[in-house]
Amino acid sequence: MSPESRTLPGIIRSGDPSICRPPVAGNCRSFTSDHFQQMFKPKLFTVLPELTKEQLGRDIVSGILVGIVALPLGIAFAIASGVSPEKGLISAVIGGFLISFLGGSRVQIGGPTGAFIVILYGIVQQYGLNGLMIATIMAGVILIIMGLSHLGSLIKFIPYPVVVGFTSGIAIIIFSSEVKDFLGLHMASVPADFIDKWAAYFKALPTASPETILVGAVALLIIVFWPKVSRKIPGPLIALIVTTVAVHMLHLQVDTIETRFGDISASIPAPSFPSLDMATIRHLIMPATTIALLGAIEALLSAVVADGMIGARHKSNMELVAQGVANIVSPLFGGIPVTGAIARTATNIKNGGRTPIAGIVHAITLLGIMLVFGSWAKLIPMPTLAAILIVVAWNMSEHHVFRQLLKSPKSDVAVLLTTFGLTVIFDLTIAIEVGMLLSVILFMKRMASLANVGVITGELKDEEDEADPNAIVNRSIPEGVDVFEISGPLFFGAASKFKDAMHVVEKAPSIRILRMRKVMSIDATGLNMLKELFNDCRKSGTTLILSGVHTQPLFAMQQYGLADEIGEENIFGNIDDALDRARSLLGLPVQGRPAGFVASVKREKELQAKIESKGSGK
Repeated sequence: MSPESRTLPGIIRSGDPSICRPPVAGNCRSFTSDHFQQMFKPKLFTVLPELTKEQLGRDIVSGILVGIVALPLGIAFAIASGVSPEKGLISAVIGGFLISFLGGSRVQIGGPTGAFIVILYGIVQQYGLNGLMIATIMAGVILIIMGLSHLGSLIKFIPYPVVVGFTSGIAIIIFSSEVKDFLGLHMASVPADFIDKWAAYFKALPTASPETILVGAVALLIIVFWPKVSRKIPGPLIALIVTTVAVHMLHLQVDTIETRFGDISASIPAPSFPSLDMATIRHLIMPATTIALLGAIEALLSAVVADGMIGARHKSNMELVAQGVANIVSPLFGGIPVTGAIARTATNIKNGGRTPIAGIVHAITLLGIMLVFGSWAKLIPMPTLAAILIVVAWNMSEHHVFRQLLKSPKSDVAVLLTTFGLTVIFDLTIAIEVGMLLSVILFMKRMASLANVGVITGELKDEEDEADPNAIVNRSIPEGVDVFEISGPLFFGAASKFKDAMHVVEKAPSIRILRMRKVMSIDATGLNMLKELFNDCRKSGTTLILSGVHTQPLFAMQQYGLADEIGEENIFGNIDDALDRARSLLGLPVQGRPAGFVASVKREKELQAKIESKGSGK
């Protein structure tokens, strides 16, 4: 084996044309100027030259729909974070605009998310709104530094058990925080500690309000069952309208935003700067770092999911820079931290959004709604917002993934339970510190055992794919067929998030094709996740087809028994054969492999080479 082939991921290899080695004069001109400009060029300016009138129309429609989806979530996230409701809308408007305008993803939708609630509430309680402004700006600076330092690619290597441990723990805390408003409990204050909080709830249970419980239950039922009626109009918005009208028409004795916060502003204020002192800044370094890391993980995982849905590739470092700018500017206008939102991004894609124009329109739509209807937001019942956040917590909990990961190797289970326990019982900041340490240890362990260096170095370079002969945009996809590509270190995390997002935004397709051409190897965790995806498809009546399956994953699936369940007839080495299988299942004529077919799987490359060799008479 040559020294080059033994080089570890991320180490510069001799003869690597993508890396410039200083200090030979003239060698680095391309890297320091053209290469840098391409890497940090916002996606908006990359896609504008190819924008058509038809796509512009689809982006505008999608942006309007996503803006409507984001409305109740912005209000709910703000209140749960301990700030007034208009601050959530301001964040979605300003942060959402900047993330789309400057970001590295075609379709990312930015705004406040549930991941921040726990840490923000603690900062507001201890340091007030001024402290929250400082922490958010500091987090923005950290995100920009991470992006400019090319750390965006590395963040994607955080092990999925760490991510699930964080998000599941945060979900439990969000649910716990909404019990008081959902039940209408009369409590002077709610303890911050998880165990003390539940002890106080049980003590205050006799004070629960039947009218409040009724409103919360109606809102919850609407949110859960409304998708059976329509997936275009979001359930939370319908629940918000119905319960608000009912409370005021029937004069129910239920807490509203007005009784809790008074009048709220329906405009964006002039920018203001926080008052700074070094003592507060020192105390907020760790909370700000926590915000930055949570935002980075959430945004990049959302971008990976989006990549798989549209067959594109985002610029992770540019995305982090955009997130940083958004988090510096948003608090100056009274906003809270923002990041990429997976469900809203998936909604954008499913409604036809394919360029950052959709995200910009989403922000403008929210601004219009805020200016015209913002003053009416004070009428919204508190148990309705609690119901919205309970559903958000349920979706964040990833209970099915949590159960699957418990069947993983012991090291993964230990990491999962450690980060989950620290998040719930102790403190999210401590959980982040320990989780990142465990991430580094697991990363080194995985890298030491990883056989395919090329896939990892490809992820670390964070470059857009060159002309791809097998790109899905060059293929005709039949109606009723979904294609999702999994790649990168978080591929099974992304696949799981994709599945959850699809439950929110669309009915199940007839056929789902999972492209695995960049998955060179698979372990027990990946097999468990793939089986979960297959079971989910089977329950919804969707046929799962795999394409681009390499030898090691195919052998592992056969050993695991998964290949038999999926069916050998539904496992292919390339996307063209998989699409023809879908067409045959739908009763459509097959198209065959296109002219200039390029194999992406080793066994097919070898077969293609033999055919070409025979054809040339060699």
